[in-house]
Amino acid sequence: MTIRVLIADDQQLVRTGFQMILDAQADMEVVATVADGAEAVEHARRFRPDVCLLDIRMPRLDGLEATRLLAGPGVPDPMRVVIVTTFDLDEYVYGALRAGATGFLLKDSGPTLLIEAIRAAAAGDALVSPSVTVRLLEHLARPREGRSRPLVEPLTERELDVVRLVARGRTNQEVAAELFVSLSTVKTHLGSIQGKLGARNRVEIAAWAWESGVVS
Repeated sequence: MTIRVLIADDQQLVRTGFQMILDAQADMEVVATVADGAEAVEHARRFRPDVCLLDIRMPRLDGLEATRLLAGPGVPDPMRVVIVTTFDLDEYVYGALRAGATGFLLKDSGPTLLIEAIRAAAAGDALVSPSVTVRLLEHLARPREGRSRPLVEPLTERELDVVRLVARGRTNQEVAAELFVSLSTVKTHLGSIQGKLGARNRVEIAAWAWESGVVS
């Protein structure tokens, strides 16, 4: 299956570089490159790419707002967004993930991590730059009253096992291997967990796990 990707960045050099990297992959196709957030939203809605790569600081509409419009709460058919930025600022990381992004990378992460993040997003997984992961998890692990997402109904023990592994960054395949279950079983558990938590994606599942103390 070919992964269709949209690239949004206000720097021509970055757009060209990313496109060269992705076009060299047999399983990827760049369907659009745009220079600002408003165009990103317009082209994403028109072409329905599998993954949108968005910078944060862009003209007209920044990447965080574009992410909310494409993947945020209330979006009926949310897209998969990976933020790729120069700015390693905590408020950008948390803002992007809260807005619905399924990945967060720094531009100096290198082509290998970029490709992995796109493939992870297309598969429904999430990838965050290693340089910000520890800070992110430390932030989410701090006790904050009233922040933990209330449960519609309790999670089963096996669902909690899945949640703990997701919170530690495991992919669906890795969860299946560690729990000795099939990939389809993992996906079934994730669907049930999302329903019980009211979570839109695995990033929100991981955030709930850290905020509620399920993992520490």
